[in-house]
Amino acid sequence: MHTQSPFQWLARSGYAARGIVYILVSGLALYSSVGGGGNPDSKSALQAVLEQPLGRIWLGLIAVGLLGFIAWRLTQALANADGHPGTLKGYGVRFGLLISGVVYSSLALYAASMALGIGHSSGSNGESELSAWLIEQPFGRYLLAGVGMAVVGAGIAQIIKGIRHGYRKYLTIPSTAGTAIDWICVYGLSARGVVFLITGVFFFYAAFALDPDQAAGIAEALAWVRQLPFGAILYAVAAVGLLAFGIYGFVEAAYRRIRPAPVAASGDAVRN
Repeated sequence: MHTQSPFQWLARSGYAARGIVYILVSGLALYSSVGGGGNPDSKSALQAVLEQPLGRIWLGLIAVGLLGFIAWRLTQALANADGHPGTLKGYGVRFGLLISGVVYSSLALYAASMALGIGHSSGSNGESELSAWLIEQPFGRYLLAGVGMAVVGAGIAQIIKGIRHGYRKYLTIPSTAGTAIDWICVYGLSARGVVFLITGVFFFYAAFALDPDQAAGIAEALAWVRQLPFGAILYAVAAVGLLAFGIYGFVEAAYRRIRPAPVAASGDAVRN
């Protein structure tokens, strides 16, 4: 039986931690749809964890898992752990993985700060803060528009990955698992892709209006969906889709092909 390295276990814990966050976000979204409170975004989800018994311990575990996810993302991006080709598309995928690692660094820091009782501002909009910083840079409007383009591209990629079952080449799914896993993966990836498309458009509009407050995340994207015709139904479909993506995180935690860190692997080769 193949023995998992500590790095591989850490990477798998990262997928599980991301899955937990999305499941909590989905729960907040569904709760708010029936008149409950709560803002369906990642930071609000972590705040909800803090309010539970042993909340700081759970947050600490989530923070460690997210750090593992960041380490794996950096390995994918910088060391090309998934073996993407040296083409424009391949480099584009790796750049997206790098950005993902950077984004989750902020969430990991937020979780760790609350777990340690350091305190963190709960009312800040991370998307607005990022947009405000970008606009202040040289060519800031174009940088912000580039972020919007990257988010839209990531959304399209997620939808294609789901519909074309592109996730399968990275998973080792046992034949006994049945088709339920495929349905979860397709639904979750497609729903997250649509949310990314909406948030990417928000970033574009923020760049056009030179107003960082127009940039938005998951909560604002879901709120926009809710205002559409049949919005209540579409909102519920999107919220359940985020739940499916959270479960997809656990599918990746169990079945994702994770190559050991290249440095460690090369060291083993030298010793052998």
